[in-house]
Amino acid sequence: MNPVITSLLDTDLYKFTMWQALLHRHPQTQSEYRFVCRNTSAYPLAELLPEVNAALDHLCTLRFTPDELAYVGGLRYIKSDFVDFLRIFQFQRSFIRAWAEGDQLHIVAQGPQVHVMGFEIFVLAIVNELYFRRFDTTAALASGRERLAAKVQQLQALAQQATLRHPFELFDFGLRRRYSGAWQHEVVQTFAREAPQWFKGTSNVLLARDLNLVPIGTMAHEYLQTYQALGVRLRDFQKAALEDWVQEYRGDLGIALTDTVGMDAFLADFDLYFAKLFDGLRHDSGDPVAWGEKALAHYARLRIDANTKRLVFSDGLDLERALMLYRHFGDRTQLGFGIGTNLTNDMGPGHKPINIVMKLVRANGQPVAKLSDTPGKTLCDDETYLAYLRQVFNVAN
Repeated sequence: MNPVITSLLDTDLYKFTMWQALLHRHPQTQSEYRFVCRNTSAYPLAELLPEVNAALDHLCTLRFTPDELAYVGGLRYIKSDFVDFLRIFQFQRSFIRAWAEGDQLHIVAQGPQVHVMGFEIFVLAIVNELYFRRFDTTAALASGRERLAAKVQQLQALAQQATLRHPFELFDFGLRRRYSGAWQHEVVQTFAREAPQWFKGTSNVLLARDLNLVPIGTMAHEYLQTYQALGVRLRDFQKAALEDWVQEYRGDLGIALTDTVGMDAFLADFDLYFAKLFDGLRHDSGDPVAWGEKALAHYARLRIDANTKRLVFSDGLDLERALMLYRHFGDRTQLGFGIGTNLTNDMGPGHKPINIVMKLVRANGQPVAKLSDTPGKTLCDDETYLAYLRQVFNVAN
């Protein structure tokens, strides 16, 4: 089988940044990550089981190469002892299991968090690419290139429009649900070549290295969720996670994720101390305009000039939606737009993306969860814990 993953750099930057922070501060954490498909696929994902297992076998043979380690170590916020850890790191096949039940594909990674957290992005990229290999590749690429050209034209048209106080900045966040690795490379390379004024980087560390782009990313929900199981008072888990991040990175990687228990509960913890230390906030669920207005009002209450901060939008964006948000907020704060599926898996009719995730569901033997601002994004099968979490943070069901 033609392997899907050939380099351990072919993952999102925030995997490395969360990995380093958790290795340094909570290396003993045990965790469980679970794969879920949230929509209906064109054929049962269970059919992919033999190929998924073969791809996981191959993934567990890979090691970081000297040139890959040199690249990661060259990022100023990556510490030398973490690079030493990566030098000896190898995924353990015994920590991940895939099986089928009826039409459903199940994948669970379970073990020490610093040994299993990296599986997530690779599993999603593997399932996606194997899934789409069964479709007509020629037709998909022809349609995808037409749509890509239209997006590039949309971006280039910005040059003729009235400029706002802050520039439009676009990032590729499309690794986890990409049509294929080769297609993501083509998309990112095209944007970097044709629209460098607006296209500012990618979350894919391998592509950032190969195409000389800025690798983009800070933290994901799993980082904050882990702190629900680390012995701090549940009410204080967000503050503990943010404090550890500040201590680890001391000014670098300053975009905080806001929706682990909803924006209102986040802002209650995001006091003047954190608001000054973090460069900005990332939106990943709920109405983006309402979220942005809440963020700007919060900065105003704290007497912080929002023009010195950045709001990053990354929830199911397409270019039209990103441009709408830019027109709404572009005179009031710095902005960034991370587009995923709609950049790297917009292949036209008959190629509907599958909405797959692989989320942290347990840490240190207890459930963890996010109370997303979008119904349906919550992934936790322990209703008692969800009720407790809602009660502690006063989140409506």
